[in-house]
Amino acid sequence: MTQLHAQPYDLSATGFYFESAEEFDGKAKANRNDYGEQVEEYEIQFIDGDTIDCDLAKAIGINQANIAQYFDAVDAWNEDEKQRVIIAVGECGYRFEPNTKPDDFEVDIYQTETLRELAEQFADEGLFGDIPDRLQFYLDYDAIARDLGMDYAEIEVAGERLIYRCG
Repeated sequence: MTQLHAQPYDLSATGFYFESAEEFDGKAKANRNDYGEQVEEYEIQFIDGDTIDCDLAKAIGINQANIAQYFDAVDAWNEDEKQRVIIAVGECGYRFEPNTKPDDFEVDIYQTETLRELAEQFADEGLFGDIPDRLQFYLDYDAIARDLGMDYAEIEVAGERLIYRCG
């Protein structure tokens, strides 16, 4: 369950907690400041939920305009899709639009912790061609990792280290 808080910019008003877009709409319409006027603008704050959903809220810049889309994403997207959007929007400069879907972004994500591990993985997969067994011990994986660092970057999402490349 994901819980958010709507903190009014109006200093004479009180904020409220909510767990869905519908609950936000209802409470926002009923919320009044000390002068009886309806409160119109809120800062939306992540309070409780899965770490990856917190990271998603930060990456997309959760606000009043995208609350419904955020809750839809929390419920519908799997962890890989959330990671893709977090990296694409938070790191690669893509925009989070009203109809954004994780497949909209060209981002390569690898479940490795370091660029050196990625270099070793690429060598094992034959990305550098067929390397004879007797020569594999002479490969400088640290140098390959430094080269990969020109196009790839490391990130931590929800406590998991990942390597990514923006398309």
